[in-house]
Amino acid sequence: MIQETITNQNTADLPSKVKEYGGIALDNIITFAPKVLLVIIILWIGFKLIRKVGKLISKTLQKIQVSETMRPFITSLAETILKIALLLVAVSILGAKLSGLITVVAAMGFAVGIALQGSLGNFASGILILFLKPYEVGDWIQIDDKFGSVEEIGIFSTMLITPGSKTLIVPNSKITDDVVTNYSKKGIVRLELNVHIPYEENFPKVKQLILNELNTLSSVLKDPVPEVGIETFDSHNIVLAIRPFVLPNEYWNATFETHEAVKKIFHENQIKVAYSEGVELGVIGG
Repeated sequence: MIQETITNQNTADLPSKVKEYGGIALDNIITFAPKVLLVIIILWIGFKLIRKVGKLISKTLQKIQVSETMRPFITSLAETILKIALLLVAVSILGAKLSGLITVVAAMGFAVGIALQGSLGNFASGILILFLKPYEVGDWIQIDDKFGSVEEIGIFSTMLITPGSKTLIVPNSKITDDVVTNYSKKGIVRLELNVHIPYEENFPKVKQLILNELNTLSSVLKDPVPEVGIETFDSHNIVLAIRPFVLPNEYWNATFETHEAVKKIFHENQIKVAYSEGVELGVIGG
């Protein structure tokens, strides 16, 4: 009987509790809705302004003749700082105390910093790259087997464009920890190509034919003069080294042209090569 009375009382109080909680929720919505709306508007306008400020900074740096290598880095760093400041202002508008928020952000930053040691390493490497300048925007470089022209040096990574128009994003820490080959530093590049001829072929004759053909190629520099020599003696053939000098931007074009030229003179002069299957000599087709 007592239990039934309590149950009936709770059932009777349920609508009043729902009404009470509904009223509290409505009060909170009325209190915070304008702030949330204001924060959304501030963030929307703020991010648009930051993008415009970034463009303005980039144009200003260009006017005062800051190098292409430094401009994207400085612009990106400035935009990141402004975005963090904007987010702090937005959170403070919602009612969080800025001093306490800064403490929380600092603690979170420490934790995130430990979790993202690689990213911080990339950031530090980016600064080293900008000051030591192992390469600049527009240089042709190779990192491991990654080869391309430097399009942009960012805070955390370097963007390369390959001769096949592929975009490579290389972490800056990988660059500072590895060997970087800069093909543009000296202004010219020496191609390192190889071709095989059998032992029975006349080397001076083949050498002169290759040199004559190289001198006709527009992508090959006349000074320094191309080099052709015997690199090594293989079990079934002689390995020739072909070393023409070219401009960095002509690297792949010159490589293809040189291979094509060698193929042409071998065919026209009936020069045989040793097939990889064995010691049989084969005629090169047209």
